[in-house]
Amino acid sequence: MKTSEFKAILAIAVGNEIEAYQFYKDTASKAKNSSLKSLFNELAAEEANHKTFLEGILKNELKTLKFKETEDYKISESVPLPKLTTDMKYSDAIVLAMKKEQEAMEMYKKFADFSANDEQKKTFLELSKMEKGHKAKLENMYNDTAFVEVW
Repeated sequence: MKTSEFKAILAIAVGNEIEAYQFYKDTASKAKNSSLKSLFNELAAEEANHKTFLEGILKNELKTLKFKETEDYKISESVPLPKLTTDMKYSDAIVLAMKKEQEAMEMYKKFADFSANDEQKKTFLELSKMEKGHKAKLENMYNDTAFVEVW
């Protein structure tokens, strides 16, 4: 993968983060439940941080990436995608967010698989780990809210 292709893919990733940010902000503005508003506003802020982070890579401000490896519980893969509504349940909102993070994680993993340059591959694998960490955080939240009967 040429440097120009790498930067083009990162530009697409920036666009995806902007799209995710807008999705979460729009969802937060439509949510009736204050906990959902808070959750989606928090997720929007994380997406804004991702955008800034990726823009830094594009500007060569960040030389290396290193994210902690997290467990993948595969919860997102085992639950159906809920319909987005203004009065959706909190657990459904978490599932929706988990699915978005899963998509991002898989996208970066595919970019890594297609990278011929080891440094680019490493960058995409680290970005995939970043998204995997967000997914794991949401999966933990889902476990805490969807299965309250075990508490």
